[in-house]
Amino acid sequence: MEPLRLLLLLLLMLCCSSTAVAKKRTYIVHMAKSQMPPAFTEHRHWYDASLRSVSDAAEIIYAYDTVAHGFSARLSPAEARVLEHRPGVLGVVPEERYELHTTRTPEFLGLDRSEGLIPQSNTESDVIVGVLDTGVWPERKSYDDAGFGPIPASWKGVCEEGKDFKAADACNRKLVGARFFSRGYEASMGPIDETKESRSPRDNDGHGTHTSSTAAGSAVPDANLLGYAAGTARGMSTRARVAVYKVCWLGGCFSSDILAAMDKAIEDGCGVLSLSLGGGMSDYYRDSVAIGAFNAVVKGVVVSCSAGNAGPGTSTLSNVAPWITTVGAGTIDRDFPAYVVLGDGKNYTGVSLYSGKPLPSSPLPLIYAGNATNATNGNLCMVGTLLPDKVSGKIVLCDRGINARVQKGFVVRDAGGAGMILANTAANGEELVADAHLLPATAVGEKAGNAIKSYLFSDPNPKATVAFGGTKVGVMPSPVVAAFSSRGPNAVTPDILKPDLVAPGVNILAAWTGSVGPTGQAADPRRTEFNIISGTSMSCPHVSGLAAILRGAHPDWSPGAIKSALMTTAYADYPGGGGILDVATGRPATPFDFGAGHVDPPKALDPGLVYDVTVDDYLDFLCALNYTTLQIASVSRRSNFNCDNKKAYAVSDLNYPSFAVAFATASGAGGGGSAATTVRHTRTLTNVGAPGTYKATVSAPQEAKVTVEPSELSFAAAGEKKSYTVAFSAASQPSGTAAFGRLEWSDGKHVVASPLAFTWT
Repeated sequence: MEPLRLLLLLLLMLCCSSTAVAKKRTYIVHMAKSQMPPAFTEHRHWYDASLRSVSDAAEIIYAYDTVAHGFSARLSPAEARVLEHRPGVLGVVPEERYELHTTRTPEFLGLDRSEGLIPQSNTESDVIVGVLDTGVWPERKSYDDAGFGPIPASWKGVCEEGKDFKAADACNRKLVGARFFSRGYEASMGPIDETKESRSPRDNDGHGTHTSSTAAGSAVPDANLLGYAAGTARGMSTRARVAVYKVCWLGGCFSSDILAAMDKAIEDGCGVLSLSLGGGMSDYYRDSVAIGAFNAVVKGVVVSCSAGNAGPGTSTLSNVAPWITTVGAGTIDRDFPAYVVLGDGKNYTGVSLYSGKPLPSSPLPLIYAGNATNATNGNLCMVGTLLPDKVSGKIVLCDRGINARVQKGFVVRDAGGAGMILANTAANGEELVADAHLLPATAVGEKAGNAIKSYLFSDPNPKATVAFGGTKVGVMPSPVVAAFSSRGPNAVTPDILKPDLVAPGVNILAAWTGSVGPTGQAADPRRTEFNIISGTSMSCPHVSGLAAILRGAHPDWSPGAIKSALMTTAYADYPGGGGILDVATGRPATPFDFGAGHVDPPKALDPGLVYDVTVDDYLDFLCALNYTTLQIASVSRRSNFNCDNKKAYAVSDLNYPSFAVAFATASGAGGGGSAATTVRHTRTLTNVGAPGTYKATVSAPQEAKVTVEPSELSFAAAGEKKSYTVAFSAASQPSGTAAFGRLEWSDGKHVVASPLAFTWT
C-alpha cells in the first residue's frame, strides 16, 4: 500500500502544482514613482525588486512611465495580495480583456462646407492620430502621402518591422508610425500563431485599417465595395497623419498591451488617440483605458472611444470616464436596398451588399429554416443544421441571432439553397445592417420578417425572389440612432451623462485588409480595397478625425475645449423639426441614447463658447467620488495629492458640457406628491469667439423646474470666463422615472447647447 500512497501523493502534488500555475494571471501594478527608495537609481530596478520580493519566477511584461507609473507581470492571486502591501505600491489590478466594437460621411457631416471655416494658419498636418486597434494594411491608397510635407520634428515614433512588414515600404509621410504590442496577450494566451495572424503591425482582421482610414485616410477617388457606395473615400481629417498601435489579436485585446500602447503613443507625440474597443464598466482606478486616457488628457491629448455595441439595453456603455469622449452610433443618408418579392405580389424592403449573379425574376420556392432541420435551433441557420433535401434550390428564411449574419448565408449555400432572407427577431427590431453576402440574400426588419413568415406558413406553395437596388442616397429620416449603440445612464457615475454624442456608424465605407474578404469569413475568397461595416467602432474614428481638425484649427484649445465644441454644437432635432429617432423604438431618442446629439463639424469649428476642464477639476471630481489617496494616485500618477477635508466636493461641480441630475425617490413613496428637491450645478463658460452677449433658454420637462442664474452673460474678449448656476427642482417620482430637457445659450449666431437628463432612483 505504501507505493500506492506515494503515487497518490505525487499525483496530488502535480495536480495542485498545475492548478497553481493555471491560477496565475496578468496584473497591472501601479507604483508611486516619487517614493522610490534612494538605494535605487532606476525605477525599472525598483519595480523589478518589488516583483522579486513576492515571486522569484515572475518577470516584468511591460514597464509604464507616461500614462501610468508601474509595470505588469504574471502573478498568482496570493502573490498579488502580498505585493499590494509593499512600499510604494498604489494598487494591483487584474488585467482586463477588451473587445473590438465592431465615402459618403464627409458630405453627410458637412465637411465639404467647412473648408472655408478652417483658418489659413491651420496646423492639421502637424496632428498625428494614434489608432489602437488590429494594425494596418499599409499598401492601401488611404495612406498615400502625396502632397504631404516633412514629418513633424516633434514626432518620436517608429515603424516596427516584422516578417511581412518592412518599414521602408510600409511607413511614409502619411502613415508615420506603426508598432505592435503582444507581450501581454502572449503571456495569457501563448505564442501568436503566425500561420493565422502576423506578429507585426500588419492588419489581418481589417478592423484597424477601417478605423484608421476613417479617422484620417487620404482621399481616394473611385472607391467602392463590389460596386456599392461608389465615390471618393476620405477620412475625416485628410491632412492629419496616422500612427497605428496594434493591440488586438485573434483572442482579444488585453489591457496590459493597451496601456503599453497608450504609454508609447503619448511618448511618440500623438495629439489624438482613437480606441474602438471596450470592456465592462468598472471604477476608474481599475480601468486601464480610463487611467491611460486621464494621463493622456493631462498631456493635452484628446481621447475618443467607442460607446459599445450592447444596445438598446440601458446602462450598457463602455468607456464612461468624463475625460474620454464616448461616441455612440447613428446612420447616414445612404442605404443599400434589396427587395423581397413574394409569390402573392407583396414586397418588403431589406438591405444587402450582394453583387453576384442575380436570382431569376420569377419566384423560387420559399422555406423557413426551422422547417428544414432536425436541430432545435435550426431556424438560426447554424453550421450543419439544414437538411439539403429540404432547402436545395429554394430561398431559405433564417432568423437572426447567435452566429454571424454572413455565416448563415454560407450555411444556406452549402446546403444547396438558392438564396436567403435574414429576418430580425425582437432582439434587433427594425435595425438593418448590410452585408456582402456570397449568395443572393437580404436582411429585413422584424415587422417584415413576421409578415413574410405569415405568408410562408399560410400559403401551401410559398415562393419568393430577391431584387437588389444598388446604392441610394438622400434616405430620410437620417440620422437615426442605431439599435446596437450602447445606452446610458452611466452606471459608474450617474451624474455624468454618457454617451457624449453620436456620429456615423452604420454601413461605413473605408479601407480594408488584404488578408480576408469583406465578410471576414475564412470561406470568403474575395479581396477588396474597401469594405462597408457597422458599429460604434466606426463612429469613434469619425470623432477622432474631427478632433484632429479642431486641434489643427485651434492648437491652443485643450482636450476639454475640443470635446465641448463637439458636444455643444451637436444637434438633437432634424432640420425640419422633430427629435432624432431611435431605430430600436421608432420613437424620438433621448440623451441616454445620443448624449448631446449628432456631431456637426462645421459648427464645432466655431462654437462661440466652450466648457473647459482642467486637471484640477478632474482631481476634484475623483475626490467627490470619495476615492482614497491611493486610488486617486493610481488614476492620476500623483502620489502626493490629497483631497482637502475642509472642502465640499461634488460631482455636479465638474465643468461638463451636459447635465445629469439624479433625484432620490421619497422613502416609501410610490409616486409624486412629496416636497420638491432642489439640486444646483455650477458651470463656467469660456469665450472662444467674438465679444457678445449670450442669453439662456431652457426646454424643461413637466416633471422638473429649471432656473438659470444669471440668465444673461456678456463677454468682452476672447478667453474671458463667466460662471452661472442652474437650479433643478422636482417633486418625487416613481423610481426608474426619467425625463429630459435642453439648455441653450445663444448670441444670435452661436447656439451653445447642453442636454439635461433627470432620473429618480
